[in-house]
Amino acid sequence: MTNAEIGRTLDQLADLSEIDGDNPFKVRAYRAAAGLLRGLDRQVADLLDEGFDLTSLKGIGKEIAEKVGVMVRTGSLPQLADLAQRIPLGLLEVIKLKGVGAKQAAALWRNLGVSDVAALEAAIADGSIASLPGFGEKTAQRLAKAIDAYHRNSGRMPLGSVDAVIGPLLARLAAVPGVGRLEVAGSYRRRRDSVGDVDLVASADDPTLLAAALTGYDEVNEVLGSGATKTSVVLHNGLQIDLRVIEPASFGAALLYFTGSKDHNVALRQRSLERGWHLNEYGLFEGGEPGKDRVGGTRLAGADEAEIYARLDLDYIPPVLREDRGEIAAAAAHSLPTLVTLSDLRGDLHMHTTWSDGRNSVVEMVDACVARGYEYLAITDHSGSLALQQGLDEEKLARQHAELDEVLAGRDDITVLRGMEVDILKDGTLDLSDEWLERLDVVLVSVHSFFDLGQAEQTARVVAAVSHPHVNVLAHPTGRLIARRDPIDLDLEAVFEACLANRVMVEHNAASKRLDLSDLHLMTAVRHGLDVVINTDAHSTAALGSMALGIDQADRAWLRAGDVVNTLPLTDLRRRLAKATSRAR
Repeated sequence: MTNAEIGRTLDQLADLSEIDGDNPFKVRAYRAAAGLLRGLDRQVADLLDEGFDLTSLKGIGKEIAEKVGVMVRTGSLPQLADLAQRIPLGLLEVIKLKGVGAKQAAALWRNLGVSDVAALEAAIADGSIASLPGFGEKTAQRLAKAIDAYHRNSGRMPLGSVDAVIGPLLARLAAVPGVGRLEVAGSYRRRRDSVGDVDLVASADDPTLLAAALTGYDEVNEVLGSGATKTSVVLHNGLQIDLRVIEPASFGAALLYFTGSKDHNVALRQRSLERGWHLNEYGLFEGGEPGKDRVGGTRLAGADEAEIYARLDLDYIPPVLREDRGEIAAAAAHSLPTLVTLSDLRGDLHMHTTWSDGRNSVVEMVDACVARGYEYLAITDHSGSLALQQGLDEEKLARQHAELDEVLAGRDDITVLRGMEVDILKDGTLDLSDEWLERLDVVLVSVHSFFDLGQAEQTARVVAAVSHPHVNVLAHPTGRLIARRDPIDLDLEAVFEACLANRVMVEHNAASKRLDLSDLHLMTAVRHGLDVVINTDAHSTAALGSMALGIDQADRAWLRAGDVVNTLPLTDLRRRLAKATSRAR
């Protein structure tokens, strides 16, 4: 089993155990272990082969370590199989619906026989949900909306989830004898925030060996088709993989074609036609366009993407920019932006510790940021209204600050800013007194409740919050969860204007489940003149690594280092947080 498969199995064990009414501490331990093991740099199977003790990892106890060992040795987990015999696996999809927890799913199953999303739709349609004690008509209407969102989002997977499974697969395929080049294409290569399927482009001496390596991969659930030039499979997590084997002379053209986007490719083909040439997945040709039989004119370019762009008098366009948003004109004018990079960042201003719902202590988070070479960080645990997240009231916040005084005394390898992610209450007020807000170095505000308010009320709520004089950052502004929860209904123009007027930064939240703001919204924010801060919202040391996903989205939005506040030196950052200076690009 790969780490991704182990993590998915533990998540399923947690979900089914919770539906079964198991100990909530045990359920949380399964989920924490799933996240930890998914985030490891090395495969668990390799570590166990070397005799590594999994219990040396914080959060992995003896029981979970034994379960992981069984999974690695046998490819399955008896406890999960036992639960699956008693509890319908379709409930794993039901609890993905917005607002449906394990207790609700269990009640629906035991009282109405709801075993999957389709059965829930039927129960809503026949009135069973509305008449079920503890539910009612309003709940039925809410569930119907959640199912609609589920259907709209199904079939796509968050980019970070795809990252977790692609690495091991590429390693397996690259090890096949005779493989020349192997590249990921499609929306994954363009780093879109969610992915429908994954295209792989390869060249190989023996395509049948490469196809066999893919169809024989342990995580393949179904083989859709296999041949000398194309093989398609579906993995256990539902992700479809399409492998195309290409002749070396056409590799660059095929990679360009299958990377997309469609609109970018259409614009390139039009540029080719204006020169009397033809561009397709086989190459750039003069004097006739070839088809599958390769018969056509003279090939001008095709083996490499860069040579195709060069023959079209264009600078090379990075995949993240290939959305037909002006990148071709910029490449022709040699004015493509110098995009922000991971190395430009000097710190992370949004993370959580064991003081609220984080998995690691203050010291562990600080040490992890030092290891990343950061100049500064902000500890921003949740405020008190979020009881499920163990938020901090003022007494608990005072104790946290006392700990910070103690653990940071004499430490000069990094600067730790004292902050909080303060909940925006329904009426737009903040979940912390002005006295305490004034004491903090950085105040993030965010919506964690009342997601279904109408646009006018939701917008007024957020505008009121960012208008507070002590607020620095609007965190994960739209509140979306990719493929799980739609954005809240905001007039973003009005929110951005309020942020600009009050010198409030907008966050791009790099957590893989959020990636919020989206790339298009980031472009709009920068056009409004807003400062952007890229944060991880990390709840563990491993989650600090999601910063790379945030950089991907910032690059898709054409952001430069000067657009991102946490590329600033500490002195300049402090001035920006104090709202003491006007924005200067």
